[in-house]
Amino acid sequence: MPDTGLTADAAAMIRGVAEGEAGALRRLYDAQASRLFGVAMAILRDRDAAADALHDAVVKIAARARQFDPARGEAGAWLAAIVRHAALDLARARGRETPTDDPTLGDGAVAPEALDRLCETQEAGRLRDCLAALEARNREGILLAFVHGLSHAQIAARLDLPLGTVKAWIRRGLARLRGCLA
Repeated sequence: MPDTGLTADAAAMIRGVAEGEAGALRRLYDAQASRLFGVAMAILRDRDAAADALHDAVVKIAARARQFDPARGEAGAWLAAIVRHAALDLARARGRETPTDDPTLGDGAVAPEALDRLCETQEAGRLRDCLAALEARNREGILLAFVHGLSHAQIAARLDLPLGTVKAWIRRGLARLRGCLA
């Protein structure tokens, strides 16, 4: 996919936040908030909770901006990971995640184009190729867990499989993925 410049812009804004540049965090938020809110919403499926997770993530982004290293990955992925962790932390703190079959909330089957949107860099393209080489069941489990933020129990319920089977599929898939990426 062509580089739209968004990755470079986000990286520059993160650098600005790290350097204490006035307004850098606001510009970063304005540019990325809707995408990052979508990440939180896909996990929490609750607008208020997603807004809380995004707020927590922005505070963490401000505090950790100096840790961002563009050599280790793209800015958008780094930001999304912080939001994902904030959303999962909030879900755990609340003691529940509410799965739904409403496809408008991102709790549906993983579409190939969703993975394509995530894979805009060469490194991400390599990840996509390694994921494509996995068995469908391993790939589906990994994507449901790491892209959609579902717990193993939620994946087992969705796929109507025993919990141990789902855990084994994901564990084996991750091992194969690590081997492919090494």
